[in-house]
Amino acid sequence: MSRSESAARPVPPWRVAVAGLIGTTIEWYDFFVYALAATPVFAPQFFPSTSTVASTLAALSTFAIGFVARPIGGALIGHFGDRVGRKRMLVLSLLVMGVGTALIGVLPTYASIGAAAPVALVLIRVAQGLAVGGEWGGATLLALEHARTRTERTLLSSLPQVGLPLGVVLASLVFLVVRLGAGDAGFVSWAWRIPFLASAALVVVGLLIRLKLAESPEFERVRRQHTVRRAPIADVLRAPRIWVPASGITIGSSTLGNLLLAFMLGYAAKAKLFSASTMLTVTIVAALLWCVALPTAALLAGRVGRQRVLVAGTVGTIVWAYPYFALVESGSGPGLFLGTMVAAACIAVATGPYGAYLSEAFPAEIRYSGASIAYGIGGVLGGAIAPIAATLLVTSTGGLGAVAGYVAAASVVSLIAALTLRSPYPTEEPVESVADETARHG
Repeated sequence: MSRSESAARPVPPWRVAVAGLIGTTIEWYDFFVYALAATPVFAPQFFPSTSTVASTLAALSTFAIGFVARPIGGALIGHFGDRVGRKRMLVLSLLVMGVGTALIGVLPTYASIGAAAPVALVLIRVAQGLAVGGEWGGATLLALEHARTRTERTLLSSLPQVGLPLGVVLASLVFLVVRLGAGDAGFVSWAWRIPFLASAALVVVGLLIRLKLAESPEFERVRRQHTVRRAPIADVLRAPRIWVPASGITIGSSTLGNLLLAFMLGYAAKAKLFSASTMLTVTIVAALLWCVALPTAALLAGRVGRQRVLVAGTVGTIVWAYPYFALVESGSGPGLFLGTMVAAACIAVATGPYGAYLSEAFPAEIRYSGASIAYGIGGVLGGAIAPIAATLLVTSTGGLGAVAGYVAAASVVSLIAALTLRSPYPTEEPVESVADETARHG
């Protein structure tokens, strides 16, 4: 089938968005199974040390490396996404992510191959970070650029972001089942590999879905008009008034989100506040709430304004930072539940309209590069640093009060960025077919 014939078939925008959601869910499952295993498995088995804090920091650093690689991946994959198309890069990112996760599942530990084990783990994490760096932008743009109205664009472009909490739910459920089935000793010894190996089956499903997607109508328009940029990354970097605030909008929510997902599980167990199973269960419930609240916030943003909702969610993370960590530290089960649910809701509101607001800050010709780079930088400054900074703050202060201050400060940066950024490049309504457009213009 030729490209024109493929383009002539109208693609329901919802189908594209749901396909993107499924793909990003698989990608974030792959990314967060590592987060769940970082403290209990990778710290002792891949980074052995006489200091528990040192080995934990080393394991969390490899988690951070995945985030650090994201803006680089966003630049590389975004470059080709702006030049050859969104769909091809989405297939590539999913394949790299899935293969990397499966390889971790068969990777020998430090006891078997020595220093080669952590080196190999770091290299795999870099590859995964590169893949995720191009994943979010492509999935978001494909949904955004198939939608037809402003409200539809805001809502549908939020669905790939739901893949993050859904991936967390999937990863947490698999880990919970495996841990309960194998027991703590069996889990640490061998069963931790099962969630990683399961990724291979998920990737096959994701690839079958993505290969059936149509290319973005907006990208097809750019290609037909011969306005594809030779160096889209350079064009993005020449507009700091856009990419700088765009990079800052999610620093606060990314900081709080990754502490909730990657740091609190290990901290609560070590401080003997809650069991690992309790923390996993609460994380799952919070992520489910996140899944519902995020598109709800996007739908609201389509009606009252994207910036207003972004600001409201960011203010929420500032206000709730201290109550959340205080409730966790109280050791109260109901307090843990309440604190985590409200925190998840704040994150969802702060990120619901983000995909559309960020993407339309860049013209279509450089949108994949711009959105991916900005999203990746925000992830580094927020999510990558957060678990490491929190570990150091807890070690030096003995409590979570300083961590709460850190989250509040990061969210203030995001609030300033959200108030600064504008979205001057609205997506055009997609043309239903190339043939129809040709007929109209003769």
